[in-house]
Amino acid sequence: MYNSVKPYNKKIIELIQKTQNTPYLIMERGLIWKKFVYPEFHHVDGIGRKGEYHWQKKSFKNAVLDALAMNLNDLLCARAIPYALTDHIFLPRDDEAVILDIVGNLAEECQKRNIAITGGETAIHNNIKGLEISIAMHGFIKDVMQNKFLCGDVLIGIASSGLHSNGFTKIRELFKKEFRPEFLEPTFIYGDNIFPLLEQYDIHGMAHITGGAFTKLKDLLGSNLDAILEEHILNPQPIFYEVYERGVPDEKMYKIFNCGTGFIIGVAERQAEELLGKIRQRFRADRVGVVEKGNGKVKIPSAFSLKTVEF
Repeated sequence: MYNSVKPYNKKIIELIQKTQNTPYLIMERGLIWKKFVYPEFHHVDGIGRKGEYHWQKKSFKNAVLDALAMNLNDLLCARAIPYALTDHIFLPRDDEAVILDIVGNLAEECQKRNIAITGGETAIHNNIKGLEISIAMHGFIKDVMQNKFLCGDVLIGIASSGLHSNGFTKIRELFKKEFRPEFLEPTFIYGDNIFPLLEQYDIHGMAHITGGAFTKLKDLLGSNLDAILEEHILNPQPIFYEVYERGVPDEKMYKIFNCGTGFIIGVAERQAEELLGKIRQRFRADRVGVVEKGNGKVKIPSAFSLKTVEF
C-alpha cells in the first residue's frame, strides 16, 4: 500500500546529507553556494529497461552503479568534474527497504567522488515492470576543449564489463523470460581512472560507447576523417555472440551494442603506448584503430562474421 506521506523521508535526508560536505559546494537550509567559477556541463541519463532485471533480482547496488556510469562516462567525454546530482527513482511498488538500499548505495558512491546529492524524488508507478534510476548530474570544466579526433590519432579501446546499460529493449525481445547473469553486470565507470590522465597526455577525443554504439564515433570525426578500426583485439564477451546468433545482423550489433568495447580514446601516436600502459593498470585495453583522411566514415571489421560494417 502506497503511503504518500513517505515516512522514510527523514532517513533519506540523513543519507544524502552525508554527501554534502565537499570541496565544491556549501549547502545550508536547502541553498547551494558554489566554491568555483567555471563553465558547466549538465547531463541526464538512467538505466532504461535494464532496470527490469535489477528489480526482479534485487541487484540494487548494481543498478546504482549503472545509473552513475551512464552519467559519469559522458561527463568524462566533456572533461567535466562531477560535483552534484539530483535523482528521480521510479518503482513499481512502495518498498521502504528497497528505497533506502538504493539511496544508501547512491550516497556511498557519491561520497567516494565528492558528489553532493542536492535533491531527489521517489515515484511509485504500479504500471511499470522494473525500477528506473534517473540522474541529472552537474559537472564543471577547468579546461574547455573540443572533443574531436585528429588525423593520425591512435584509437585506444577500453573493454566494457559486458552489455553495460544499452540495448536492453533488444535483449528483452530476444530472450523473453530467459535470464543470464550478464544482464545484471554493472557498467564500468571509466572516469575515476581516466580523468587524471587528461592533463598528462595529448588526448583529443573520447567516446562512451552506449546508445547508438559505434555510430557515436562519427560525431568526433568531422567530414574529412575516417575512423578505421582493426580486427577485433578486444573480443566481445560470449553474451554478444549469443545475441548475434539469435538473429541480430552485424550492422545492428554495432549500432546497438558495445560489442566488448565500452570507451574509445583518440590520442597522439607519440603517446599512445605510454597511455595504454597506464590504462591497463585498471582496465583491459588495446590499440583498436587509427584516424586517417577520409569522408566521415567509421569502418569496423565485424567480430561476428567476415563482413566490414560501415557507418
